[in-house]
Amino acid sequence: MNQLSFFSAETASPEVSDLDGLLAGPGQIVATADRARVSVVVDARWRADAIAEMIEDIGLVAEVTTSDEGSPLVRTASVPELAVVAVRWTRGAVKSVPHGWVPGPRALRAWALASGRADHDGDRFVFGLDPHAPDTHPVLAQSLMRAGIAPTLFGTRGGSPGLRIVGHRRLLHLVESIGEPPAGVEAAAAWPRV
Repeated sequence: MNQLSFFSAETASPEVSDLDGLLAGPGQIVATADRARVSVVVDARWRADAIAEMIEDIGLVAEVTTSDEGSPLVRTASVPELAVVAVRWTRGAVKSVPHGWVPGPRALRAWALASGRADHDGDRFVFGLDPHAPDTHPVLAQSLMRAGIAPTLFGTRGGSPGLRIVGHRRLLHLVESIGEPPAGVEAAAAWPRV
């Protein structure tokens, strides 16, 4: 008997807090007195397009362009709705994980879109971390644990830092949370599998 599957990220209502997932990864936030803009440089156009779609689902305007280094860049406009995100995710001018943050399904999906990748023939999944914000790495590992997905932190001494998810049950929980990959072969190859 086949059972109809509903993914948490697909049933949750879009919210500005979904963009927290971009900031958990390589995303950046720039704030002024009463506005903020979220941006993220990614390694593939499919990622930028999927993130732009997610931003527009929230009700914000997304722009997809190219970074100075030639990589796809997606960003929001500078809007008042994101000021609260800037307050949560910064201490002074430094990126900082909100105290007790637990990523919801749509934030996990945003994080996977920004920097997630299947690893070791698909039996592992890695959430990429911001190499310029090393103080966030152990806190983000704790955040994933609170979400029921225990990771292993790696790459903190050179290389690309990340949180690796290993094990059938953990990967199944992750897939149930973030849903199906965006359309396309590249996206499917980067997405977690069970």
